[in-house]
Amino acid sequence: MTFALSAAAHAAHEVPLGTTLLFTAVLVALVLSLALEEKLHAKKSLIVGVFAVISLLMGAAFGLLPFGPLINVFGEQMNLPVYIPAIDWGVIAIILGSSLFVDVTSRSGLFTFIAIRLTKLSGGDPLKLLWLYGAMTVVFSAVLNNVTAMIIVGSLTVVSLEKLGRRDKLLAFLLVEGLLTNIGGLLTLISSVPNIIVGTAANISFVTFFLVAAPFVVVATAITLWLGARWNGIERLSGEEETAHAASLVAGFDERDGITSDGFLWFSAGMTVLFILVIATTSVLPWVSDLGMGFVALAFAVAMLIRFKAEVDRFYDAVDWDLLGFFAGLFVVINVMEHAQVLGLIGQGLEHVIALGDIGGTGVLLLASAVFSSVTDNIPLAAMLSKILGGLGTPSDSALWWSVVFGANLGGNITPIGSASTLVAVTIMHKHKLEMSFLGFVKKAVPYAVVQLVLATAYVLVFLR
Repeated sequence: MTFALSAAAHAAHEVPLGTTLLFTAVLVALVLSLALEEKLHAKKSLIVGVFAVISLLMGAAFGLLPFGPLINVFGEQMNLPVYIPAIDWGVIAIILGSSLFVDVTSRSGLFTFIAIRLTKLSGGDPLKLLWLYGAMTVVFSAVLNNVTAMIIVGSLTVVSLEKLGRRDKLLAFLLVEGLLTNIGGLLTLISSVPNIIVGTAANISFVTFFLVAAPFVVVATAITLWLGARWNGIERLSGEEETAHAASLVAGFDERDGITSDGFLWFSAGMTVLFILVIATTSVLPWVSDLGMGFVALAFAVAMLIRFKAEVDRFYDAVDWDLLGFFAGLFVVINVMEHAQVLGLIGQGLEHVIALGDIGGTGVLLLASAVFSSVTDNIPLAAMLSKILGGLGTPSDSALWWSVVFGANLGGNITPIGSASTLVAVTIMHKHKLEMSFLGFVKKAVPYAVVQLVLATAYVLVFLR
């Protein structure tokens, strides 16, 4: 933020404990409402919007909000509604720009092209296909987003296995791919929303985030795929006749389906590589470092939209406005909770966790983050804990930040509602008449999640403390 509150707004205020507890109850009600999103038949943006309105009214009624002018870096007085500076517009810009960029790029057929080429590379061998699709899921989740990756890989998995006569393995493939989306979501700073929130709060650079997360992602991916193959009886083809038959079936796939222009295909590939490089070096690029990653994401989105300059409105229609509205409302609620000393109260509890020591505090925070993320949206958790850790002056190289990152992402592998991508995986299963109940998913997924969380805890405690 380039603004500072006026001196009057900075005046310290004591908040009675009863008032803090009242606002804490509002925050708990928000979390429960998000967990029951499907039961309420309401979008998350509306849910958090209602609580943002309630929080602002209560904040005004109790005299907690810093009403008054803002002073910018030039000493100029600016009058803005109190809820405008409460929103982290950098995060909003990254999500909006990245979503538009990926949506336009996908129209080139680039991602489908890559997926089908990998299918042919497998020769129709189920085990090879699982490993190649698993690696593709992780990479797509890292450079696109979890939901997009699951839709692309899941759809191709259905087509491929049915053509290969391996529909009996479809459930196992979709389950493993769903779990891998959340592992892939750990790879880069922009792979998932919790990463963006925590990374921004901790001032972790793109390159640093990748270097820390990559070893875990590689090992966790390999172990998950090995367990997936072992527990689901996915094996290599045996015999020359079976191998030749599978190869002939795979040869019928056409990777050029959906490609309307070779020029646009190569342009999209080049822009994707350049986008990743610029995002990775934003902190050291002249001028760009001052504008931030949000600017980079929006700039690349604009560059790609030029290709469809007469019909850009169709891409605006495809933007997940529910997610953006959710974020805006969430930032407002958290800002009010900060003024009501709710985050300070939670922070006192977090201090006791940290006081358990490097091993105890870090491990408890990681596992608690995972459990919480498994039953409700991991975004409020990441936003709240980031604010608290930042308020406690936690250094950017502290393992506590990584406990939140690993816990928030991997917690999505415990239940089908733990992340949007696992929910998409279950939706694809149901669409193709594969039985998968809530408890059925938990029963199959928990063994993987336990292994992943044990590995993550050991990694954080041994290598990141």
